[in-house]
Amino acid sequence: MSDQLDGGEQEPNAMDREFDEFWDKVSCYVVANFPYDERCDFVLNATNCITETIFVPYMRMLACDLKCRNQFQELVYLTLFVAFCLQLLMCLTHVVDMYYSPALKVISQMLHMNEHLAGVTLLAFANTSPDLAANLAAIKEEVPVFANSLAMALFVSMFTGGMICYISPFKMNTHGTVRDILFFILGVALLEYVMVSHGAVTMNECFLLVMVYISYIVVNILDVYLMRKAMITLEHQMAELRDQPLTLEVRRKLEKLQEQYSEYAEDATVEILERPDSKVRDSIVHPLSDKLSFATKRASRVRLSVNPQATRNVFYNLTAGRNHGLLMDFFKTLNPIDAEEWRENNMFGRAFQLAMAPAKFLCAAYIPLVDHEMEKHGWSKLLNCIHTFLNPAITIVVSMALLSSDKKKLWYWELGNTYIYGFYSCAVTVPVALAVFVHSRSDVPPVYHWLYTIMNLTGSTFLIFVCASEIDKLLGVVGNILNIDEDFMGVTVNAITQALGDLVANTAMAYQGYEKMAYAAAIGGPFFNVLLATGAVMYAKLKIGMEVTIQEQTGQYGTNAYIFLNLGLFATLLWTSTLDFFARRSMGVFSMGIYFLFLVFATLTHQNVIHSFADDPTVEPSLDLD
Repeated sequence: MSDQLDGGEQEPNAMDREFDEFWDKVSCYVVANFPYDERCDFVLNATNCITETIFVPYMRMLACDLKCRNQFQELVYLTLFVAFCLQLLMCLTHVVDMYYSPALKVISQMLHMNEHLAGVTLLAFANTSPDLAANLAAIKEEVPVFANSLAMALFVSMFTGGMICYISPFKMNTHGTVRDILFFILGVALLEYVMVSHGAVTMNECFLLVMVYISYIVVNILDVYLMRKAMITLEHQMAELRDQPLTLEVRRKLEKLQEQYSEYAEDATVEILERPDSKVRDSIVHPLSDKLSFATKRASRVRLSVNPQATRNVFYNLTAGRNHGLLMDFFKTLNPIDAEEWRENNMFGRAFQLAMAPAKFLCAAYIPLVDHEMEKHGWSKLLNCIHTFLNPAITIVVSMALLSSDKKKLWYWELGNTYIYGFYSCAVTVPVALAVFVHSRSDVPPVYHWLYTIMNLTGSTFLIFVCASEIDKLLGVVGNILNIDEDFMGVTVNAITQALGDLVANTAMAYQGYEKMAYAAAIGGPFFNVLLATGAVMYAKLKIGMEVTIQEQTGQYGTNAYIFLNLGLFATLLWTSTLDFFARRSMGVFSMGIYFLFLVFATLTHQNVIHSFADDPTVEPSLDLD
């Protein structure tokens, strides 16, 4: 009971403090257990209903704005939310296809990377860094991070990797693929060991996880460096042989060296390729006349390289003025509906164009396009000058609002306080934009056009994070209202929605001819998430005094995910070595089947049809019998 103070007041005990902190600790989804007419008051008071909101406060809309009063209305509104989810998915797809992937190609080429190194670094970092930020922002929540990370890794490596093989069969990077999978197996086993060995994780073990990942990146960089040194040595050896009399023995040595050099040269650099036309691609990759070998044959593709100088100077005309066609380019780039496509499309095609129009306009107004495959590399003088000050201002203002938001109100109410930082940035960027406008031409991009890839990547990553996170929150609302277990949602629906960026980006890169980069990211991305992201979250939890235990981090489905992930990785090692590292469609279907098998096990476990691989909790006596 509460102790009485001198003034007659009762000293608050643990129960009193628990009631005082109730609104700060209670989950917003508890509102689903309240009567419909009492839900609005709960949502307005619960802090979690605000902190869980990214852009749309769905629970508040249902309870207060839409005044949902029965289950039928609830299902109708949930259907509308799912339709909005599809709109976000279309926006995500457009950002990745038109802005994100072209910029990654340009940066990879500028940094002299090969496809494999670009996949395990740039593409993997860009795909998983938003998930790292989201996990760090929710470190105080009691969620099984280990289980969710492994489930997400299983989806990306098995389902996304299988989808890449199915979309575009290719010859894998032999030693790089084996090295990545072995590192992945080591990382997963190490993470499981540090959690199981003594029941809790320490700071030193978190540092060990990070060091393993750093070692992995260093090995990949050294591999590319040594490969290029070997190519230089081979060039010198071939030059010496060409100076000798062309005997039979010299010819054999030269052919052997040329074969080895050609093998290295395939993985030496990133080339800018033409985007495949669907009809041409079908005739090249899988002729309809050969249906029996569709799933098993070694499909080949004609890789047509783009001449960046030719696409850059296609409209260059010194006799025209510096601002010739300035406004026409501006409105053509901003126009979200192509008139020619509109005339050719049927009713459904036009409906799709209208649905995509908001996303296209938003992306064109916010993100500068840098694509060496396009005419003028996507340069639009007036619009890019506007991007010079508009893109950084929006990014800074929104980021500051997100970082400085109060738990008592939605973050975008902070925009009234943070907009001033956008004006501060304009003091620097507006003079730069004016200088670009005066110096550049409208018919050819300037030599510094590549600098816009920085704004392209920051803007693309931000929109991808927003779309994927909003989809994740929206489906979380649907799942909780339908009374689906949170742990089950975490390893199934949430794992998929959090990996939507990986799925769309990797499949888009594979379709455009960069299968090696895409598959490297399908292994390197989840490896980053399992080791670095999970290690960082556990380190942050330990730093603020929280205990990281195996029971909390694994949950009911963590062991299932661990077993199926190892099964998938060892199976991938088996079929890649058996098929001489030719990725075929049948193996893509096999890899996706492993992930679907995990979903079946998780669903049956959720329905209590089968038992999970997790250990049953130990029942402790509530009374001391001694």
